[in-house]
Amino acid sequence: MTTVLLLIHLFVTIALIGVILIQRSEGGGLGIGTAQGMGSFMTGRGTANLLTRTTAILAVIFFALSLALAVLNRGTSGVGGTVLAPPPAPAGAPASGAPAAGVPAAGAPAIPATPAPGPATGAPVAPKGPSVPTQ
Repeated sequence: MTTVLLLIHLFVTIALIGVILIQRSEGGGLGIGTAQGMGSFMTGRGTANLLTRTTAILAVIFFALSLALAVLNRGTSGVGGTVLAPPPAPAGAPASGAPAAGVPAAGAPAIPATPAPGPATGAPVAPKGPSVPTQ
């Protein structure tokens, strides 16, 4: 259903762009060539009325399809319903009810935290970027 509406929306969008580009800015309609560019098809005023009505109808269809697609796709983003919602917890993070790392649970004996493996405290640390020789 959504795919069909998207295709219709695409065609309406292209038609709306084309109808708007055909119009003259002065309201004369069919801004291609001179005022007699259409020959005996329609008068200048009739062409302007036709293009104005077509633009209005296509605009109403465009907005209706936009709203329909927004309603159909509501809640399918998979991330959340609002931008202001907090981000989801990473996969390895404890649940909200579980104690954080290093914090003992109620009644559990306190376990001292071990330092992260790495160089000793007094050992020099290698530079992270390229080294510049000094003289």
